[in-house]
Amino acid sequence: MKPQALILDLDGTLIDTLGDFVAVLGRVLADLGLPPVTSAFVEHTIGRGSEHLVRTTLAEVGGAPALFEQAWPLYQQHYAGLNGEHATVYAGVVEGLEALRALGLPLAVLTNKPGAPARELLRRKGLDGYFTHVFGGDDFARKKPDPLPLLKTCEALGTPPAATWMVGDSRNDAEAARAAGCPLVLMTYGYNHGEDIRAVPALQHLGRLDDIQFG
Repeated sequence: MKPQALILDLDGTLIDTLGDFVAVLGRVLADLGLPPVTSAFVEHTIGRGSEHLVRTTLAEVGGAPALFEQAWPLYQQHYAGLNGEHATVYAGVVEGLEALRALGLPLAVLTNKPGAPARELLRRKGLDGYFTHVFGGDDFARKKPDPLPLLKTCEALGTPPAATWMVGDSRNDAEAARAAGCPLVLMTYGYNHGEDIRAVPALQHLGRLDDIQFG
């Protein structure tokens, strides 16, 4: 059944932002006199919100939990400066968004990244014009995998969850969609904490957004 609207995740779904996260965390840790983390660690940690990423990174390098109060403003400062510099739009995303827009489907972005840098990243990559709404992890009381953000985004779109497809790349997206009652499409190239996302049930598992099908 053709959906009435789609909600899309950002990092690992529309844009490969791993390089941004690695660069920003490297600068934060250097500022604090701490050693860097590996790209593989960052890739497996992305997806549960920026605060979680910073706290988990500090723990990984042996930093005291209290250092978060220093690390968080540094992270925000460096991310604002580097946002999108080491990020690339995945192949098939622009073509897929063009096709979805041609079908007249309302589109929204829902990410656990804070809203302001999410909107700025979309603007810098030329994707902001495709979406009627962009919601970040600080726009609602809870983040994915809680269903609340999806339900609130459905309200903003004016479509019922059962007719609003969620397109994501991780089990966070899958758990949120299942709890909210949204049909799920998963991209196979994103960040899923080192696990194969194809093991998670979904309507479709896609290597390119423009391969999405409405049967």
